[in-house]
Amino acid sequence: MRKLCSCGDSMKLALRTVVFAKKVNITNVPVYSCSLCGRNDVFHGVKEDVGRLVGELGTRPAPRSIPFEEVHEWAGVLFRALAQAESLQASDVAKAMEERTNQLLDLWLIASSLGDETWKMELQTRLSQLSAQYIS
Repeated sequence: MRKLCSCGDSMKLALRTVVFAKKVNITNVPVYSCSLCGRNDVFHGVKEDVGRLVGELGTRPAPRSIPFEEVHEWAGVLFRALAQAESLQASDVAKAMEERTNQLLDLWLIASSLGDETWKMELQTRLSQLSAQYIS
């Protein structure tokens, strides 16, 4: 998956580690990278959530590593797609996204049949993280 860089070259989507305050490694963050000029852009669909996570860490965070694929559904989809292929191809990502969406919808039906509103809200949040990739 690619987008055009401001230098005119193509930026490739990859999962990278974002370091916060020289102490916290946020792994598997979707980032577009340009090999020509070195520019890196956090994928628009997760940028707000990365910012929220950094805000929750505070100004003096304890050293640690946070796997972003466990925090954000889209990062999880990309992580699983990359585990199945050597690079992030749109067709592989679409397949992984469809599978994850179906899993979450199945869980939502179970939560609904149980009347578990808290679980339903959590699943709706996860589904919205996936659908936001097409809206943004």
